[in-house]
Amino acid sequence: MVLKSFVEVEPESHFPLENLPYGVFKPEPDSLPRPGVAIGEFVLDLSVIACAGLFDGPLLSNSDCFNQPNLNKFVGLGQPAWKEARVTLQKLLSATEPTLRDNADLRKIALLPMEKVQMLLPVAIGDYTDFFASMHHAKNCGTLFRGPENPINLNWFHLPIAYHGRASSIVVSGTDIIRPRGQGHPTGNSAPYFGPSRKLDFELEMAAIVGPGNELGTTIDVNDAANHIFGLVLMNDWSARDIQAWEYVPLGPFLGKSFGTTISPWIVTLDALEPFACEVPKQNPCPLTYLVEKTSRNYDISLEVLIKPSGQADSCVVTRSNFNHLYWTITQQLAHHTVNGCNLRPGDMFGTGTISGPEPESYGCLLELTWNGQKPLSLGGTTRTFLEDGDEVTFFGYCQGDGYKIGFGRCSGKIVPSPL
Repeated sequence: MVLKSFVEVEPESHFPLENLPYGVFKPEPDSLPRPGVAIGEFVLDLSVIACAGLFDGPLLSNSDCFNQPNLNKFVGLGQPAWKEARVTLQKLLSATEPTLRDNADLRKIALLPMEKVQMLLPVAIGDYTDFFASMHHAKNCGTLFRGPENPINLNWFHLPIAYHGRASSIVVSGTDIIRPRGQGHPTGNSAPYFGPSRKLDFELEMAAIVGPGNELGTTIDVNDAANHIFGLVLMNDWSARDIQAWEYVPLGPFLGKSFGTTISPWIVTLDALEPFACEVPKQNPCPLTYLVEKTSRNYDISLEVLIKPSGQADSCVVTRSNFNHLYWTITQQLAHHTVNGCNLRPGDMFGTGTISGPEPESYGCLLELTWNGQKPLSLGGTTRTFLEDGDEVTFFGYCQGDGYKIGFGRCSGKIVPSPL
């Protein structure tokens, strides 16, 4: 049964009462940042709700977590506080609850049109890790660069592979991405190429936002890992394939990745995603004991990528994939991250890696879609092998419920020329 809010929510909206994703925003350019939740086409200002004394449960009534410039303090409180907030907000916004519905003065300052606010990064991201958790993506990349005989390295089936990313260059949706410069493979006996990347790509990913962390030298059990994940965002881990190809041996990605990563502004909680939990692909061989889950789950999240070529009015859908294609779960990723005693902290983020499906139309990046430039992609009268200046890339993601959607909004960025 669809929940009913006194705030009008269209059936195709990503933000019904069942969702209530968290973000951080400014009502005016000179306002202080503050936390909010999305409901329909509005943002509910949680600092106003807190100041009105409407978070009256035992865990939040005396907390200042919603009077912060980011969500770090709130996500660090853990599952009991998250659930208390969700129950409070769903009741407060329901069609039958008069507290906010019938208070015109409070509604005026608490419910703001989403189109008029400025969205910011939802958390201060201290550390960022990027995994490589899609078997289809791993197979395609291996086939391209090593050949079809042995496309996936043996270790990939035993542990979630990852590298440490650059948190400082993570930006919120709508931020332009400057084409990076760097070195590329030399031609013949010449010096390496240096200049703007010639193979700029998107990567369709999602990312988990860490809640309560762990102390240095301790681990998080895989069966408790979900209690340490606040929720998910869409993520575009922009990639300069030519820079990456020249630099990645022997230590992995560096300048080919660190120039920009875009995330959607709204964090959808695992509680909101729970009705869409689904089975995980069979893991063969069976993982080592510390990665074996009592209940192993992915989520049925439909994902879509659109490209609006420079100078064109319309966007073209270039791929449709699904979060459920991931081989390694987000809980396995988090448990593996801490198995050596690495400490995670509230607001840390880890990406899934490119989410590709088994069919060409579900590949999660241009490297795969164009087979490293060998098969140009048709985009409404023009073609692309990799991204050109002025191209805009947009991700959407949602779970389809019975009469409602649990969505993530949009994750978009436009490529602008290198100024150098």
